[in-house]
Order: sequence, then C-alpha cells, then structure tokens
Amino acid sequence: MDAQTPITFVVTGRVTRADVPALCAELEALLTRSPAAVVDCDVHGVPGADLTLVEAVARLALVARRAGARLRLRHAPGELRSLLGLVGLAEVVGPGGTDPDPP
Repeated sequence: MDAQTPITFVVTGRVTRADVPALCAELEALLTRSPAAVVDCDVHGVPGADLTLVEAVARLALVARRAGARLRLRHAPGELRSLLGLVGLAEVVGPGGTDPDPP
C-alpha cells in the first residue's frame, strides 16, 4: 500500500459516546501501519445520524489529520451531511469529502 491508495475505515452499528475513543484508537493504529494520505470512512452500516455520530466523525477527522491524512466520508446519508453542515462541521471532511447516498 502506498500514500496514494486510500485506506478504508468502516463504522457500523449505533455509535455511542463510549464507542468514540475506541474508534479513534482503532483508526490511529491503522494509520500507524499505513502511509495513506486519505482515509475513506464508510458509515453505510450506521443506522440513522445523530450528534454522537457527528462527534465521532469530527474526532476521526482529527485523528486522520494528526497522522497527515484526510478523512472522506463514504455512503454518508443526507441526514448526516445535513447535521455536519448545521453544526458547522461540513468542512471537517474537506471539500468533496463526502459522496452521495448509497444506491
């Protein structure tokens, strides 16, 4: 794997505040083993969107940034994109950092 090849980080199930530190630690460990400059964070398996998921995305983006990478959301539902925009965190995943809803 090289810096040009994105790595995929999958988040599934309902995310609670107690889950966030473990998710961040998991991403940090993954980034220490990879020179990737981009992390594709797939949230397709997360039911619904709430502020806890917004917090998780923001903290995962910070972990990626500290490792010199950028977080891109994949399969982010419209409600998550809307919440990120509503709380002023749309740019957390950077311009073009999300893709459309899954088919």
